[in-house]
Amino acid sequence: MPPLLDVRQLNKSFGGLQVTRDVSFALHPGNRVGLIGPNGAGKTTLINLITGVLSPSQGSVWLKGEDVSHWPQPRRVQRGLARTFQITQLAPSLPIHRQVELAIHQRSGSVNQMLRALDSFHAVREEATQILHTLRLDTLAKRCPVDLAYGEQRLVEIALAMALKPQVLLLDEPMAGVPSGERQVVLEALDTLPSDLAILMIEHDMDLVFNFADRMLVLAEGAVLAEGTPQDIRRHPAVRTAYLGAEA
Repeated sequence: MPPLLDVRQLNKSFGGLQVTRDVSFALHPGNRVGLIGPNGAGKTTLINLITGVLSPSQGSVWLKGEDVSHWPQPRRVQRGLARTFQITQLAPSLPIHRQVELAIHQRSGSVNQMLRALDSFHAVREEATQILHTLRLDTLAKRCPVDLAYGEQRLVEIALAMALKPQVLLLDEPMAGVPSGERQVVLEALDTLPSDLAILMIEHDMDLVFNFADRMLVLAEGAVLAEGTPQDIRRHPAVRTAYLGAEA
């Protein structure tokens, strides 16, 4: 069986500046992979190549055995790829449960039938309720993101991603901007994600990513500097010196 996500010798140049250099890795069902590296290492560019925001200069991206390198973003979502963002991108004044329901409609294609009352879609409503329950957002379902703490907003973003029923989930700095008092809520939510979901997490919080991941990728100047278990990466001399410092 092919990997769910297979990145093959991916390169990206902007004019004479090469920001991604022959990056290759694969994700299989249940993988929890952490992607780390300093600012400017090329992490966001790599995620944008995988999700279709950017097209590669060379190399390819495969989802479930199919080359999607030049597919638009919505088609990749339909193929099973979802992403959260460093900065939440929620509709600030639309109740949470409605946003999750709309994401389900988008996935199923029923968004074109929205002339019907939203409440007439019982299966959609029940699925949204279950997602919110799993992420412990049921008590907040009728509230709007503008009224929520930042950690709760990150949970809503994860809920929207889960509504798309991905097989591959890219978590782009899930703790970015989350106050220390709200971080445990996000950590507990990550534990509720399906065990067969393949997850790639970009995160600057070393404690979080090392505890979450079963495999690590380290980017430096757009290339993979090291790959291995968290224990391997902690012991890697170049990683210890350049990126982890005293935390190693």
